[in-house]
Amino acid sequence: MGKRWRIFPHDADRVTRLEKAAGVSPVVAQLMICRGIYEPAAVRTFLEPKMTALREPAELPGVEQAVERIFAAITDQRRIVIYGDYDADGMTATAILYRCLSLLGGNVGYYVPNRLEDGYGLNAEALRTLAHRGAEMIVTVDCGIASVEHAETARELGLELIITDHHEFAERLPNAAAIVHPRLPGTAYPFGGLCGAGVAFKLAWALCQRSCEDAKVTPRLRSFLLSALGIAAIGTVADVVPLVDENRILVRHGLKSLREFPVPGLVELMRVTKLDQKPQLSSEDIGFTIGPRLNAAGRLGQAQLGVELLTTDSSERAAALAEYIHELNNSRDSLERSIYLAAQKQIKEQFDPDEDAALVLADQGWHPGVIGIVAGRLAEKYHRPVVMIALDELGGKPGTGSARTACGVNLHEALAACTEHLVTHGGHAAAAGLRIEPAQVEVFRHEFCEHVSRMTTVEARVAEVSIDAESLLGQLTHQVVSQIEQLSPFGQGNPRPVLCASGITCGDVRRMGSGERHLSLRLTQHGVSMRGVGFGCGDWCEELSQLDGPIDVAFRPVINDFRGRRSVEVQLVDWRPAKSLAGTLESPTPVHV
Repeated sequence: MGKRWRIFPHDADRVTRLEKAAGVSPVVAQLMICRGIYEPAAVRTFLEPKMTALREPAELPGVEQAVERIFAAITDQRRIVIYGDYDADGMTATAILYRCLSLLGGNVGYYVPNRLEDGYGLNAEALRTLAHRGAEMIVTVDCGIASVEHAETARELGLELIITDHHEFAERLPNAAAIVHPRLPGTAYPFGGLCGAGVAFKLAWALCQRSCEDAKVTPRLRSFLLSALGIAAIGTVADVVPLVDENRILVRHGLKSLREFPVPGLVELMRVTKLDQKPQLSSEDIGFTIGPRLNAAGRLGQAQLGVELLTTDSSERAAALAEYIHELNNSRDSLERSIYLAAQKQIKEQFDPDEDAALVLADQGWHPGVIGIVAGRLAEKYHRPVVMIALDELGGKPGTGSARTACGVNLHEALAACTEHLVTHGGHAAAAGLRIEPAQVEVFRHEFCEHVSRMTTVEARVAEVSIDAESLLGQLTHQVVSQIEQLSPFGQGNPRPVLCASGITCGDVRRMGSGERHLSLRLTQHGVSMRGVGFGCGDWCEELSQLDGPIDVAFRPVINDFRGRRSVEVQLVDWRPAKSLAGTLESPTPVHV
């Protein structure tokens, strides 16, 4: 089904006023307005976010109580265990606090649950094991805020529990010695979008200040905090939280810290992935290269190795871990490809994605740690909520499912409506997990699809491409695209700008990359030609190769730096047979950049 193109309304007078008042180019002025930023001072703050704009860590709800409890445990040499999570955010948060407490002289270790065996969050059996091994204080990172029952287990075991998290609350707060959370009920912290690593960074910063008894820390602790800033940037991008406010500052300056103050493991991981050859790092390098490798370790049950990569001071061990985690990512990639192809085949043979309100797919042999990625890819491709269920090959255990949303469907509500057919389910509006008996899959599929159908309209099931402006290919000079880059770091809440162009002819269309999943082609308009790439768009190859007329394209302009040669190219977002853009886009007359 074709996507609906929607271009942002253009106000030439407003663009001109902002351009002059803020001292920016017309391109940047237009893109600022597209992001709802209209005041010159706000434009300058957005384009040059300063470290000094980070709020003092003591302002974060619960930090002062947590600092006093943790610092007392450090002083008394009580055994502290950082209880993490198995995704990149959890790993980075664990690493930040472990390195901090070690530096401050704490008797500290860490525990990361196994995704495939322990599941998400606090685990009663794990708490008993840690208590038996001598733990006296548990500090959670990126989990725990909804673990009401497990907090009681910790109390019964004599464990002092400090919770640091950013996720949604249960009906009541867990009974803990201290809770650090940017949206803690009864508080009014100005920014609630920090991820687990961002919360851990703020707590580490406060602990360093407490150690120095001053807001200004020693050079040794300052170097640590700058290193931790880079680690926090990884967690922030990988957890797909909005890159605005404090998150934007953390990532903008954290990218520099990854170059200037990297831990040995990240030095080696960047070497293995050839990121060390780039003149500077971007948020996309984290999102598409570093983050997936850490997540691959967690998805395949090796999250503890991801934390070790971020905490080891041995260059030799770091090199071995980086190579191993890089190979784990290759294994994850291979598993993902095979499951994606099998899922596509199942959709083609058994379902009608144009008519079905949702897709519920199930099969034996699918890896439960990878199905969530595939569900996300399919939800984006078909603009439908997708549930992927990995059935037990022997049939003796419930299947494990992962769901990803689309077209505004709240997955938490949708699964709750079908709870009688599920063993368990949990998650939030955009992503969720479940367990289900094989015999219940068909009836669950029917009920889930019926519920989604009632929650959505036919119009909502048409994917939409949001476009900032129309452009000619000839206008995409180094200078213009460099101006666009001023809006980085790009990510959730601040996407890389999307432009569109009409009357494009394409040639040299071919598949490329691992598994031929990607697309490469030449785009030509009015005698100007440039390279285009479509990541994950290999399926377009045959159709584009057979076209005998021009097309319209929606794309993201980028500067490709390959072996020291910098050139402008475009990343395809969508295409369609050529139309007259003005009047067919659902917007006023578009602006040319």
